[in-house]
Amino acid sequence: MNALDKLSSYIEALRPILYIPTFDFHSFDNIIKELSSKSKIYEFNEGLGYVSFKTKNQETAYSLEEFLNLFLSEQAEPVFLVLKDIHNLIDNHKIISLLKSIALKTIYEDDYQVTIFIVSTKLNIPTELEKLITIYDTPLPDRAKIIDTINDFSQSMDITIDTHLINELALSLKGFSEFEIIQILNLAYQKSGTVEKKDTQLILQEKEQIIKKSGMIEILNFKESIDDIGGLDNLKEWLDKKSKIFNNLERAIEFGVETPNGMLIVGMPGCGKSLTAKATARLFTVPLLRLDIGKLLGKYVGESEENMRRAIGMAEAVSPCVLWIDEIEKAFAGATASGGNEVTTRLFGYFLTWMQEKTSSVFVVATSNDISNLPAEFLRKGRFDEIFFVDLPNDEERKNIIELHLKKRKKWNKNIDTIKLLKETMGYSGADIEAVIKDVIEKAFINEWKEIRTENILDELADTKPMSVSLKEKIESLKSTLDKLDVKNASKE
Repeated sequence: MNALDKLSSYIEALRPILYIPTFDFHSFDNIIKELSSKSKIYEFNEGLGYVSFKTKNQETAYSLEEFLNLFLSEQAEPVFLVLKDIHNLIDNHKIISLLKSIALKTIYEDDYQVTIFIVSTKLNIPTELEKLITIYDTPLPDRAKIIDTINDFSQSMDITIDTHLINELALSLKGFSEFEIIQILNLAYQKSGTVEKKDTQLILQEKEQIIKKSGMIEILNFKESIDDIGGLDNLKEWLDKKSKIFNNLERAIEFGVETPNGMLIVGMPGCGKSLTAKATARLFTVPLLRLDIGKLLGKYVGESEENMRRAIGMAEAVSPCVLWIDEIEKAFAGATASGGNEVTTRLFGYFLTWMQEKTSSVFVVATSNDISNLPAEFLRKGRFDEIFFVDLPNDEERKNIIELHLKKRKKWNKNIDTIKLLKETMGYSGADIEAVIKDVIEKAFINEWKEIRTENILDELADTKPMSVSLKEKIESLKSTLDKLDVKNASKE
């Protein structure tokens, strides 16, 4: 069922109030036009009152209350009421009562059919109307529609755009509305008199603007690469294969390859999960976004769900990208279809559905310190391409981590006995080892040592309590949980 058919089915099913959260009123007007062959359209907006749907000129400066009162009597034909930007008016008790009266008449009276469309950039659903309102998300243009828009633009501007570039632009522009796509193409044209490959950078800059204005997702700058990860060879090899798809996404999709979905990385703090999220974005050569689900929680009915929809929409607008959700267990712990916090459960359901059905090139990297409280549905195959367990580093990995951090700070020398250090670092996380190296280097500077020796590192290790000791019970509990699941070890045995 396409988007137009879905909206038509809502109308035919007598859904009395349809709430459309969008800023692109022009695109929605075009949808209404296609559905209104048997219905008369009346439009209201907060600024002008009753306006002509066709010309947008003011007809009468009615208040919303006066406007709605006009439609309480019997209507000779089906009516569409299009109410724009009324989110600041909808909490008024008289407005709620009028909307409810119209909605109930539509449901229960055979000779009365008035469908209300609330079109607004902000979602605001009063509790009294919650059961009468259906939220309808206007679809973003698909690949074919984006290509048509680019071709229409090139014809209107009398310019030629290479077919391969059109396909590349269509992938980059996925997630934008038709209005935004035309704005970006206009900006590119104004700069050079044509549309070129370098304009894909302009698209990325526009996407960054969207993220910054939303305040819901953070776009991260980082320096880390896959070479900064000591060990985790299974994970790195898997990412390397996925990068070949992500870096050639257009050809891969044409070949029939599925767009990579994402991965869940489980492990104790300090074992490289966050570093891996950053390294993944660098390997895929795409932006890194971080989503804090706690920031999405709102105080009004439906606000949290709307924030989640907007946040995911932002990520899709920036795609291809990596979407990093850190400590995901804190956001969804205890959420189930049959219990738990109602808002959390709804957010969880929305996120699961999106993960299962998404076609966008958003690669999700979810990290977790403890998955024991996560719902079983979240760990089912098909949500993520793979679930990795990041254990405490083995001997070879600890050797690599020690050398990596010393060389990174230009303090490595051939007299450092890494084999001797391996025994003393058993049970240390990567973060533990890094902290020890940093403290040793600080002491070397203060005491003016000419070079760092093995004994210096051993002395610092003696004063350090590793994570395997301080979090022993938690580590054992995590491993016990993972033994029951289909989880792949990030490290080679």
